Amino acid sequence: MENVEVLLEALPFIREFYGKTMVIKIGGHAMVNDEILEETVRDVLLLYFTGIKPVVVHGGGPEITEKMEKLGLKPKFVEGLRVTDKETIEVVEMVLDGKINSKIVSMFIKNGGKAVGLSGKDGLLIVAEKKVMKLKKGMEEMMVDLGFVGETKLVNPEILRILLDNGFIPVVSPVSADLEGNVYNLNADSVAGDIASALKAKKLIMLTDVPGILRDVNDRSSLISRIKLSELEELLEKGALKGGMLPKVDAIARALRGGVEKVHVIDGSRKHAILLELFTKEGIGTLVEL
Repeated sequence: MENVEVLLEALPFIREFYGKTMVIKIGGHAMVNDEILEETVRDVLLLYFTGIKPVVVHGGGPEITEKMEKLGLKPKFVEGLRVTDKETIEVVEMVLDGKINSKIVSMFIKNGGKAVGLSGKDGLLIVAEKKVMKLKKGMEEMMVDLGFVGETKLVNPEILRILLDNGFIPVVSPVSADLEGNVYNLNADSVAGDIASALKAKKLIMLTDVPGILRDVNDRSSLISRIKLSELEELLEKGALKGGMLPKVDAIARALRGGVEKVHVIDGSRKHAILLELFTKEGIGTLVEL
């Protein structure tokens, strides 16, 4: 009977989400722990088989860092973004497109799903441009050259719509190119937000290594369950959000202002995190809305 009650609690949510598109960004521990990754894949498949159209976007920062260190390259970050020279962009392509994307697609196949691996380069899905970054140092503003780090200039979602309409789950790597063929490393959170916006997705779900958005980054119990975008941006201005959360906030803002209904930030290392967030009244992470 407990199992039946769980299903009945989920029914209104299943009905609401049926036929809707959701973009799920996989990051954090799920990218370095195959057991967690496969659990996440199975949860996404459950969404798929209840009539939801999922698009998966993945990062792979920890694995890129590990590979760089093995090759004697020292990772460097500015405001949560990886500085990417010519050697680094080769490692990024090797890890994201060659290893992680293929691994996730294989896990979907193993568990009975139909997935197609893509990078931002495929079908001009993401047309990139070099990211221009400015940092304030005191009263002065400094330009920072991040190398082959890009940002989205344009999203062409047609290839995703074709796949979704024909029953496939797109699995997207954030490696993209400009119209001259220069390859760039894009932040996976940003790519997920831009894709969600282009598809006018029902939801953007971001899996990370913390319970959600915290009022105090040093206190995991300071979780914010629900917050307006304006309040989130106030926290950003006060300096309460740091590191990898900075590009997440930018992605959340772009997604919501681009037509996405709600964004969820949840702990991807927690068992069945996606299902608990979507199909229960309380949820487990942070819900952000306009």
